[in-house]
Amino acid sequence: MNVSPRPNSIMQAAVFHGNDRITIERVAMPDVGTGEVLVRVSRTALCGSDFKLWHKGAEFTAGHEIFGVVEQPGHRLHGRRCAVYIPLHCGHCAACKRGDTQMCLEVSSLIGWNRPGGYAEYVPVPENCLLPVPDDIEDSLAPLLLDTIGTSGHAVRFVSRIVPPNEAGPVLVMGAGPVGLGVVLALRALGYDDIHVADPNAARLKIAQSFGAKAHPVGDASKRFALIMECSGAHAARNLGIELVLPRGALVLVGENAAPWTIEEGKVFRRKDFYMIRTFYFPVSDFEPNVELLRKYKDEYRVLVDGQFGLSALPENFARFAKGELIKPVLALD
Repeated sequence: MNVSPRPNSIMQAAVFHGNDRITIERVAMPDVGTGEVLVRVSRTALCGSDFKLWHKGAEFTAGHEIFGVVEQPGHRLHGRRCAVYIPLHCGHCAACKRGDTQMCLEVSSLIGWNRPGGYAEYVPVPENCLLPVPDDIEDSLAPLLLDTIGTSGHAVRFVSRIVPPNEAGPVLVMGAGPVGLGVVLALRALGYDDIHVADPNAARLKIAQSFGAKAHPVGDASKRFALIMECSGAHAARNLGIELVLPRGALVLVGENAAPWTIEEGKVFRRKDFYMIRTFYFPVSDFEPNVELLRKYKDEYRVLVDGQFGLSALPENFARFAKGELIKPVLALD
């Protein structure tokens, strides 16, 4: 049975109505169920995957790159700064026992998607989704430990077993959004030293270059790569990646796209062996390596956080984010 920690109390939260409309409203405090704690949201980073909710509306409060403070008197983590791991996971199925907590076979629910998320003052969080954040990580960077660092770091670690740094040669990153830029830094950290980035946004491409990457013309098919990290989610980029990946190479699909994808099965697809890999989020065991990535490249990650604002300014800043005017803006609630 769910028990409300503060009966009749009210908080503010963003409501995604659809048709690119967000309002900030007073809503009831969330119920906190058995095995859950209440987290006071401190920062929630905006994410491009929320554009779908912006366009179509959301049943639950959106926002899934959440960092806050546990407010559960008597709980061992009360008062602790924590990032919120968004995939709910049972901890005992075959996938969880293997360590693949992001691919739990028993529970299919994501915080900010199938249950309330972080564009609000408070959010209920299952205990096993709390990731304590060390004190040397500043609040504004803490949400990056999730999608920007976690998703990108997991993708690079996963494929490094198939195309290791000493065998990769030049690597192509398609898309220089937050995850693509995170991939650049994760590649560097793991020893890939010839990184090329393609993106039509000149400002983002310039940031990638400041991170040590080389500019690659968008749509250029003159060069082949043993490793391609497709971070834009664009179907045209995926199809180009199939063309550009070398035999026995790997095309990693990191970017998301909910629209149906038709693979163009031309001869370039049929006449070579290659790996096409999809990676999703990251396992809980990756959190410590993610913290180390953040520590290693703090100055670079600070460049990505190019806006902080309160809840009342979320609607206008989400619109700016959707237009590409901001890279990784952060909702700041304290």
